[in-house]
Amino acid sequence: MTAVFRFAPSPNGYLHLGHALSALLNQKLAQAAGGRMLLRIEDIDTARCTPALKAAMLEDLRWIGFAHEELPRRQSEHFGEYAAALARLQSMGLVYEAYLTRSEIRGFVAETEAQGKPWPQDPDGAPLYPGDAALLGAGEIERRRASGAPFALRLDMRKAVSLLKGPLCWQEEGAEGQGRTVTADPLAWGDVILARKDTPTSYHLSVTLDDALQGVTHVVRGQDLFLATSVHRLLQVLLGLPEPRYHHHRLILGADGRKLSKSEGHTALRELRAAGWTVEDVRRRIGI
Repeated sequence: MTAVFRFAPSPNGYLHLGHALSALLNQKLAQAAGGRMLLRIEDIDTARCTPALKAAMLEDLRWIGFAHEELPRRQSEHFGEYAAALARLQSMGLVYEAYLTRSEIRGFVAETEAQGKPWPQDPDGAPLYPGDAALLGAGEIERRRASGAPFALRLDMRKAVSLLKGPLCWQEEGAEGQGRTVTADPLAWGDVILARKDTPTSYHLSVTLDDALQGVTHVVRGQDLFLATSVHRLLQVLLGLPEPRYHHHRLILGADGRKLSKSEGHTALRELRAAGWTVEDVRRRIGI
């Protein structure tokens, strides 16, 4: 079977050195395996992922020498497919409307912790969703629903996990090709968001479905997404999707010791190029 790799950036800002590492590592591993190299544009956030940023992303990828098959998949063109997958999960009774706002959640958590009761957090540090019933009565929930209030569609994680027939794991390949089996823990994430009232998908749902629809066999991405694989493996089982192999690579860190981030304004590839960096400088800095 032909190995299929993908690089899947979100054009909501300019690419930086961390993106260069992920793109070129994917390309290197695909070439070594004699496999295919796909580009996917993860632009479900149609407000922030502008045409200008998409064009800049493609220009930066060409500059660093990232070669991929033409006609990249653009998520914004496939909302219907995500909606169909969501509908399947809804038909299984695994999805519910969640009306609590971020401020209401923060207030509930603060009040709970003020009473000396620590509130659990997901691996990214966000508080687990407490459930509408914890703050809202049945009447208020129905009032919000009838008024057309915004809501998120969340996965009932405990119910979903109860459907599993055995242990949930994934195969993680190391930097030198050695592999290990990792036990997934989707419950650590609580009731994750699968979509919103006005957007029929989320990162978790779209990335899982895209990998399956594109026949991706090897998911190579940053270590910051290692624990999120638990959610993706659960969705794969629930939707009857194939399981790829995973490799979560090291991150490029900034001077503050944190991973590079578009939202934090870390130096973009195009700024480095304007400052005189060459592609060889980029490769040397990221260790490719």
